[in-house]
Parts: sequence; C-alpha cells; structure tokens
Amino acid sequence: MEGLEVSILALSSVSEENTKIRIDSGFFTKAALQAESLVERLPNDTLGDLTDTFRKGIFDIKADTYVDPGDGVPFIRITDIKTGMIQKHSTAWIDHSAHAQEAKTALRFGDLILSKTAYPAAAIVNLPDCNVSQDTIAVRLSAFGKKHYRSGYIAAFLNSAHGLALMGRRFQGNIQQHLSLEDGRSIRIPRLDLKFQERVHALVLLIDRQQIAVAKAMVTAEEICLAALGFADWAPPEPLAYSAKITDVFVSGRMDAQYFMPAKEQVRQSLAALPGRRLSERADSIRDQWMPNRAPPTMQVRNYDVTDALVPLLDAEKEPSYAADIGSMKKVLRDGDVVISRLRAYLKEVAVVRTGDDTPSVGSSEFIVLRPRGKAISPETLMVFLRSAPVQTILKWCQDGSQHPRFSESDLLSISVPDTLAKVSPKITKIAEEGFNARQRARKLLEASKRAVEVAIEDGVPAAMAYLDNSERAI
Repeated sequence: MEGLEVSILALSSVSEENTKIRIDSGFFTKAALQAESLVERLPNDTLGDLTDTFRKGIFDIKADTYVDPGDGVPFIRITDIKTGMIQKHSTAWIDHSAHAQEAKTALRFGDLILSKTAYPAAAIVNLPDCNVSQDTIAVRLSAFGKKHYRSGYIAAFLNSAHGLALMGRRFQGNIQQHLSLEDGRSIRIPRLDLKFQERVHALVLLIDRQQIAVAKAMVTAEEICLAALGFADWAPPEPLAYSAKITDVFVSGRMDAQYFMPAKEQVRQSLAALPGRRLSERADSIRDQWMPNRAPPTMQVRNYDVTDALVPLLDAEKEPSYAADIGSMKKVLRDGDVVISRLRAYLKEVAVVRTGDDTPSVGSSEFIVLRPRGKAISPETLMVFLRSAPVQTILKWCQDGSQHPRFSESDLLSISVPDTLAKVSPKITKIAEEGFNARQRARKLLEASKRAVEVAIEDGVPAAMAYLDNSERAI
C-alpha cells in the first residue's frame, strides 16, 4: 500500500528506552528507530545527565507584565525557536520584576531552549538574558555537560534529522502532543569529538552574527530613508489636548480622538509638502485571490502568514504547503511585491517578496499587496519607507478597532511618497540586499551545521569535517 510505513521489531525490544511501555506508532517510526540505533552505537549521554536546569517555562504570566521591546527582557515562546535559532525580531518582552520573580527559568547566552508543546524544536540562546514560556523547557548545562559538550553542537544535533526524530518520538498526547520533562531528560546526545563540537558551535554563533547583520542593515537603510525625508531627528509631539475641524471629522467618517492625533497630521503634512506622489500612484494594490478549494489538492504553494513579514523578506525559507491543507482564501503574491499587514500596525509586518523559484506564493487576506510601478523606487526602498517611524506613526493613529485594530487600505494609499526617495533608492536597495544575502547565508550555515552532525553520526567525524570544509567554501 502506497504511503504505508511499517516497523517490524522483536517483542523483546519494545521495552527498550520505553519506561512508559508505549506501543503507539509514533514511538516506533522508522526514522526514530534508525536514529536511536545510530546514537546508541556511539558514546552518549542523556540530556538529564548533562544539565543543572531542565525546567518548564513560566506557567502563569500576567498580561500587565508585558512591556515594549527594550524595556525588560525577551520572553521566548515556542514560535520563536521553530527555525533552530531564536527569532529576535518577534519575541515578546516582560518586565524585570517578572523576570526576577521567575529566576528559576532565567537563561543566558549559550543556554538552550526546547519545545514542550506541539512539535519538536530546539535553539541555543543567542540573547544576553531571557526567560521562557510554559510551552518551552529551559535548559542549562552542568559542569559535567560543559566539560564534554558545546551547547551550539547540542542545538545543531537536536535540529538535525536524527535529533528531531528522537525528540518527536518522546512527544505524546491526543489533542495536542507534548514533551514531558521526564521524557525530555531521557533524550540521548552523542558525545562526539570535542574539536568537531567546537567547530559546529562556532558555526552556530556565526549564524547569529549573520542575523545581527540583517538587523543592522535594516537600521542603516531606515536611517538613510529618514535623512532623505528630513525626519532624522524627528520626535512625535504628544500634547495633552488638541482639536480638529468638524469638516475633517465628516470627511473621514471617524469621530475618535486618535484619528486626529497631531503627530499623525504633522507627518502627513510634512510628507505632502515635499515633491512627490501618493502611494496609490507609486504602486498598484493587488487584490487577486487564490481559493484553495478550487485548486488541485496536491498543488503546492508557499503560504505566508502576517507573522512571516516580521522579517522584511518573504523568501524560499518558507516550506510549501498543499492546497488541501489550506482552509481559507489567500492573496496572490509574486516576486517584487511588497506586502504590509493591515492588522496591528505596531508590529511592522512589512516585507518584500523574493522567492526566486517557480513555486506559487500566496499570503494572508490581512495583507495589502503593493506592486510598485516603474523602477525609480525599488520594492526594497518602499518596504523600508513603510517600516519607517513617520509612516508607522500615521498607520498607528489610523487604526480602528479594539481587540484586532486595523488601518484601512485608503489611509495607506493616501500617504505621500516623496520623490527624494528615488535619489537614495539605489543605496537603500544595496544595503537591504546585503541584509537579505546575510539572512540567506545564515540559513545555509544552519543547514550545514545540522547536516554536519548527521554526517558525523552516520559516517564519522573525519567525513563530517570534510563536509564542513566544502560547505564553508561554497557558502
């Protein structure tokens, strides 16, 4: 039968590494059994033997402990570690008091985080300090663990095909699978040559530096954009009281005070005073729809959610999905488009679409899809402009709604885009592309680190070292 996977093993082996006497198919997948066999033939230790801290994250976090990024410490959730590295751009933050109160799960640079819920994942902590949520496990190596292992290597192993299979084997549950602390501690880590571990660890840290380069590139690009617009030293006014003309109220159809916030009007007027054209004249708003129920069930598309646009690039890192697995209408995207989420503007979910292959791309219906006209202002420059503080100020005070605030397409398209952006567009584009290249290099390095561990387990450390030599030259 096509697609049927069967594992056949001796009854006496069912209880091996199986203290809970599980007989479900998930525990005996071929990938898990193969990984178990490969690791067992090498010197190895369980995670429990390597750690001083192996704790479930904060169970009860109050809403009022969340703060703006930079005002406390990052609070890591399972969605922040699914790529194998903490996604710093999307983390929530909690105040210092909550962090101190939950010191038992406080982590520092070089520690580890494992997923506890839904799916196997792991990441090295690439932040000075952080704390973790209840859907993750905080892990810190003991003196014994630090002597024989490097945390970057452990992270690479756990994200490799063999590591994910071993972690996945320990997940259980009907409605939502989870990893118990007992089962997490029982995961075996192969004790490979320390020089190899150190090389993998250094590679993982290089990945982090590449990600930092991406963030720095976006900051530099925005600084150039702001200087060109005359907003380099601008700070939004915050008066205690202000007024608006009754005619403006009737024209806008809005009576809420925030829509007429002086900061918003100041930015609008400043941009409009410069030679330029409205966004509606610079780019077309694309409303083409893709209906999954009208597509072949086996058709594959890259389906981007608004959270994917927290990173300013929608690229081929997104794994394709089958049409049959997508439940709602999506918007059609193509390379060179700029997408911006109209939902919760403060998250700055704005990105350029650059997949570089033939797999169709679609996105959330919450995206406004912009297709730039002409080449004077590149998609990268438009993305940086839309992420900049002046534009974000406008969108912030255009939002309507309480639980799910949105801004309207008309408010977005009415923003003036000054001609001066065309003068700095080549420079901004170059910097943005350098950032994108750093991101792609980081992704390749991450894949190389995982594959190197797989090669070491399967074919030995010398073969893995040779693989790393070839990979680093190619990357």
